[in-house]
Amino acid sequence: MAQPSVLIIEDEEGVRTALARRLEMNGCLVAAATTGQEGMNHLEATPVDLVLLDYRLPDADGLEILDRIGQEWPDTLTVMMTAYTNVDLAIQAIRLGAYDYVSKPFSLDEMMVVVEKALEAKRLRTEVEWFRSTQQEEFGFARVVARDPRMLEVLNLLKNVAASEARTILLQGESGTGKDLVAKVLHYNSPRAEHPFMNITCTALAETLLESELFGHEKGAFTDAREQKKGLFELADGGTIFLDEIGDMPATLQAKLLRFLEEKAFRRVGGTEDIVVDVRIIAATNKNLRDLVANRLFREDLFYRLNIFPVTLPPLRQRPQDIPVLANYFVERFNAEFHKAITGIDPAAMAVMQGYDWPGNIREMRNLIERAMLLSGSGRLTVDGLPTELMIPAIVAGNEPEANPEPLIVLGPKGVDIREVERLLVEKAIQQADGNQSRAAQLLGLSRDQLRYRLQKFGLLKAGAEETS
Repeated sequence: MAQPSVLIIEDEEGVRTALARRLEMNGCLVAAATTGQEGMNHLEATPVDLVLLDYRLPDADGLEILDRIGQEWPDTLTVMMTAYTNVDLAIQAIRLGAYDYVSKPFSLDEMMVVVEKALEAKRLRTEVEWFRSTQQEEFGFARVVARDPRMLEVLNLLKNVAASEARTILLQGESGTGKDLVAKVLHYNSPRAEHPFMNITCTALAETLLESELFGHEKGAFTDAREQKKGLFELADGGTIFLDEIGDMPATLQAKLLRFLEEKAFRRVGGTEDIVVDVRIIAATNKNLRDLVANRLFREDLFYRLNIFPVTLPPLRQRPQDIPVLANYFVERFNAEFHKAITGIDPAAMAVMQGYDWPGNIREMRNLIERAMLLSGSGRLTVDGLPTELMIPAIVAGNEPEANPEPLIVLGPKGVDIREVERLLVEKAIQQADGNQSRAAQLLGLSRDQLRYRLQKFGLLKAGAEETS
């Protein structure tokens, strides 16, 4: 924060002068006024960080001035000063927004302690407001790239859910589809944006530690609990908790989470009293929770509690119109981050990217473009900068019924290792056929023996040895 500014509104010259001199010695930029109107005129011309306001002024009641400061300059803190010690007056001043209340006569050392605390509170408030404003800008709905009709439909749903009073939201989608980004967008574009956003991955900690992180613990609750600790649910009061990989939450914690969703209350580990908080739960998973419920790996009652507002993020392969938009977005982003001057993506390279099925979704694309740009000098990103596995869909595209009659074969300036392409094709066929060798052989136009020969040749036989037909 820049040099702190303080306005003294005080009609007693001795008090005014002594405060001004001491504040200037402490590095403050000081202004002084002898009347309420003079103080208001100064604030209209130059708002300040802190006002030291006398209760009795020649032309106004200090509480009236305090109220006006709170309404017109809400970012300015005010400390009331008065020779009239009155509990009701102090309470009224605090209710009108005074940061503190100091009785006269006071020592300058005493007042400087109050001033330092007020200026520190102002600095922290400014930093928090700056952080929240940058977060709201960083995680606006513009961050969700959507040009494809399927994703535009999801985006409209997200906008409605964000503005709603929904207490539970379930984000579903494959790994890398952007569930963590969507959770932040939902929070920072909701009425809860001014309150904390807390996130935790349900697989990141052991069960006992995860319970303590979520619900907190009392002193002595377990061996290392040397003091009381508030959990994320308590710290996020008024805000949002993002529970990533909810499908992997241990069964005992599922029960406690269900109780919280039903009663809006929980107990710290080792605690005996219920704690009531107001939080929104955003849960995310790349697993099919219905299948987990059917296999008794996830509580059915918890699933229905979470599934009130389900949002499914489509994989990148199902939103083809977003591929070029996302790719160019990442180019611009890494240009700024790496101080590069990449002018775009070569049409042949873009064709390859559009023909790829992106099993790792947006995360995979981000990592791929980041790597390509780090290895590139200037100009456009070309096919030569793309990894070999991206070439397979382009080479075999002609086999798809809806594709062009002629297969799209793209070779970079350095060519391609045909054996590597063959290995990748075999590996991809086995993956697509879920290990079924007969089906994989059909996909490649080979006999089963020809496929097994190649599996053995490339060291893939163990991975594809089990015949599931």
